[in-house]
Parts: sequence; C-alpha cells; structure tokens
Amino acid sequence: MTRTPATPLIALMLVLFSLPALAIFTEKLLPDTEQEARAQELMRDFRCLVCQNQAISESHADLARDMRVIVRERIIAGDDDDAVRQYFVTRYGDWVLLDPPLNSKTIFLWAGGGLILLIGAALVYFRMRRAPKVTAGHLSLSATEKDELERLMREQG
Repeated sequence: MTRTPATPLIALMLVLFSLPALAIFTEKLLPDTEQEARAQELMRDFRCLVCQNQAISESHADLARDMRVIVRERIIAGDDDDAVRQYFVTRYGDWVLLDPPLNSKTIFLWAGGGLILLIGAALVYFRMRRAPKVTAGHLSLSATEKDELERLMREQG
C-alpha cells in the first residue's frame, strides 16, 4: 500500500470528526427492570418543552434529559404513575402531557384545528359568494371582434 501525503491529514480529520460521538450522555438506568420499563412508558407521555412535539423519551435536549432523570427519581421515591404525571402537570401545566385531558383549560388545544378549518371554510364560502359571476353574456364577441377572429383563424389554417 502506498502512502500519499494526504493520508495523515485524512486520518486526523476522521479522528476529529468522530469526537462528537464520544460526547453522548449515557443515562443511569434503574436497576429494577420493571421500574425502568415503567419509567420508559411514562417518558412517552411527556412532551419535551424544547422540542414541543416530541416525547422526552426521544428528545436529545438537556431539559428532556433532566425530565427523564426526574421521572426515574420519582419512581425510586415510590410515586405511582398518576403522582409522577401530577408532579409535571403542577410545574408545567397540562401542556406538558402529549395527550392532555379535555377540560376548560385545554379545550382550545383539542378544538383549535377544527376551529381553524371552519373559519377557513367560512372565509372561502363568503369570498366565493362575493366574487362576480361570469356568464356567457360577458363572453360574447362584438361583430368586429368576430370578423377579426375569423380572419386570424384563416391565416393560421
């Protein structure tokens, strides 16, 4: 194998570009597999407050990592699933849940999409009603225009 002058440079670049892979934070899992499974299930219920539409179990954000640690701490402390959920809801509100309950505070979360769709449909409907109607009378040609059209068609054909 021949060694080119670029080989050491390529090797150095490969080492440097692979360094971020070593920075992955490995979380301390619970020693009890049942508790860890419960923690993983609970983590799928909470929204990452940084990513917003991602569960904390999937997020790489620092806040999501901290929330995962808290879930495990609450389980070790003996909290049941509802107590862990309540812990986060008390601090962050119902919005922290990926599937928030339907109540007076969250009604707009649940009805927002349908409301926007209805408003959009109403705007289109009223806009269409106000648009001028196009009839065949508006499209009729005068005698001069008809003669000009016939002349142009004869020239083409």
